[in-house]
Amino acid sequence: MSELSLESVTENYYDVLKELGNIGAGNAMTALSQMLQCKVDMRVPQVKLLDFKDVGTLMGGEEQIMLGVFLAIEGDITGSMMFLIEKKSAKHLINRLMMGMAQEGEEFSEMEFSAMKEVGNIITGAYLNSLSMMTNLKIYPSPPAVTVDMAGAILSVPAIEFGIYGDKILLIQSQFFDDEEIDGYFILVPDLQSYAKILSSLGLPV
Repeated sequence: MSELSLESVTENYYDVLKELGNIGAGNAMTALSQMLQCKVDMRVPQVKLLDFKDVGTLMGGEEQIMLGVFLAIEGDITGSMMFLIEKKSAKHLINRLMMGMAQEGEEFSEMEFSAMKEVGNIITGAYLNSLSMMTNLKIYPSPPAVTVDMAGAILSVPAIEFGIYGDKILLIQSQFFDDEEIDGYFILVPDLQSYAKILSSLGLPV
């Protein structure tokens, strides 16, 4: 298997990654609808292959306060996955989930963090299940960690862990809404060998 660099991801590969992104995000929104027991609509996800350093800018700047759900991936592929959502949108989601019982104000209570962990678990789980079914690869997520911080600080976690500053990552921006529009971002950071496994399991030469 030749060494794969994301710089060399051709149009062909990109289309496949896009398709994975669309199906994964769609299944995640279905899971969210069931969880909230209300209809959640979704715009067609924007799938982008970006330099890691540009991701924070896309989210409204590296200083934008976000809530991030982070989990490690093990099994046939290794790496990490994140789901990031703006603080205000996270409050809205939690409030829906807790039937209007979320606390007032900017801060998150332990119970709200716990609720957001559950949201993160379900939507990243649905996303990874789609990936697993399409590729026939075994993928096991770790328990999620939740943090509230500036986008740049949250994004630095996988950057440090995987040493990928300057590399590219797959970002799926999903706009979904019930009575309020919510911007969610899925970030999949497999290591390069895992990208090769994903592509070859889909029948693409690597």
